[in-house]
Amino acid sequence: MLPSQEAVQFHYPVLETEFTPDEIQELLSLFELPETPNSGSEVSNPSISSADEKKRKRKISNRESAQRSRLRKKRHVEDLTKQVNQLKIVNQDLKNRLGSTLDQCNLLWRYNDQLRSESVALLARLLDLYQFLGSMQSC
Repeated sequence: MLPSQEAVQFHYPVLETEFTPDEIQELLSLFELPETPNSGSEVSNPSISSADEKKRKRKISNRESAQRSRLRKKRHVEDLTKQVNQLKIVNQDLKNRLGSTLDQCNLLWRYNDQLRSESVALLARLLDLYQFLGSMQSC
């Protein structure tokens, strides 16, 4: 018999047969597994069920772990992208400062060259004055 002891309801159209409800119940009972307490099949079913449950839980755990890993990777890539953008800004600032420093250096080199040439001109004039003084003292 069926475990629920309720009337059997068919979801598909049933052709008119000469079977009574009791005969139908008897036919259905032939397809049921016999109930034997402590049989080997019941002992193995929980272990199979337990193994299937463990496998299902492991799959779920692996999916969740993979999802966490993908999220960590995504955050890491986003962090690296932010860091790259910040370093690009710092790099551009350093390039600007280097350009400014090189411009100042060039200005100082030109000014230094100008001072050297003035120094040479003043030294030549000083030598001329020494010669002039020397010639005036000898007269």
